[in-house]
Amino acid sequence: MKYRVILDTDPGVDDAMAIALCVVHPEIELMALTTVFGNVSVEQSTRNAQYVLDVFGSIHTVVSQGEAQPVIQPPRPHSESVHGDDGLGNCYDEARVLNQDAAHANLHPLSAADYIIEQTRQFPGEITLIAVGPLSNVAQALAREPQLPALLRGLIIMGGALDEPGNVTPVAEANFFNDPHAADQVLAVDWPATVIGLDVTHKIMVTDSQLARLRDEAGNTGKLLWESSRFYVDFYVRKGAAKGAAEPSCAMHDAAAVLYLLMPEAFGTVAGRSRVVDSGIALGQLTCDRKGYDYSLPHWKAATPSTAIALTVNADLARQEFLEQLCTHHLT
Repeated sequence: MKYRVILDTDPGVDDAMAIALCVVHPEIELMALTTVFGNVSVEQSTRNAQYVLDVFGSIHTVVSQGEAQPVIQPPRPHSESVHGDDGLGNCYDEARVLNQDAAHANLHPLSAADYIIEQTRQFPGEITLIAVGPLSNVAQALAREPQLPALLRGLIIMGGALDEPGNVTPVAEANFFNDPHAADQVLAVDWPATVIGLDVTHKIMVTDSQLARLRDEAGNTGKLLWESSRFYVDFYVRKGAAKGAAEPSCAMHDAAAVLYLLMPEAFGTVAGRSRVVDSGIALGQLTCDRKGYDYSLPHWKAATPSTAIALTVNADLARQEFLEQLCTHHLT
């Protein structure tokens, strides 16, 4: 089965992992990368998207630049301490920004939101939108085209933390924290949507030896993932996020959202009316009514749409799929 995919992204070391999987997998037709602020500015996100597509051998994949800031709240600092100053672990090589004419040609004139609308109207029911950054582009597309949920085959979101502690506050994951209003607007409508959050992404850790295998067996794609991961792994070690692991490792958050598309049977989900807290000390917290109660507040009434949220994963199976696909099918 061939999946048409638009990947909405803020590259990002783990975004690069997700992009690589989309590029190499024989069952994915990667239509475009739509870029958004988050790990870095939207301008750097766009440069990074073009750069990794070039390195991965897919320079002609469309790139469409999107939102530079949240839909309502003021912008927050980017994540240089996690992903490096350039978003790619400080390994963005200005000298290797190769074919400038090709890079310019693949930059679409439409904004990310308008590109998403255009393509879903052209291919109704065929496109899966995988959003692995703040949901600002998705919220803008929804505001301009209320029929977007019906036009999509599915929406897979990397964001949120339900039972797992957050990674930017005790309750919030970074993507939802960076634009909580957008996340809440997206979850408040009726989508064929699944949230892949920290509850599962913190279970799918990739080790240094596995990253070294990519370096040695996955060509230029694996080399970039190895090089960019050096800063990212160091962050995990410094923060103690991989405490107890046999060797240094890091999460592959955004790649997990792509893996859900390819192997949903590896994930266990719960469904419930879900929202995102957009103010106060719990800013960015994902909330879900797993009981189906008839609560008094209007946004928890029974008509509120239900969202699937992943809580369990066969991490070994998911990680194996990621590694095997990249080592077998890399283009460069």
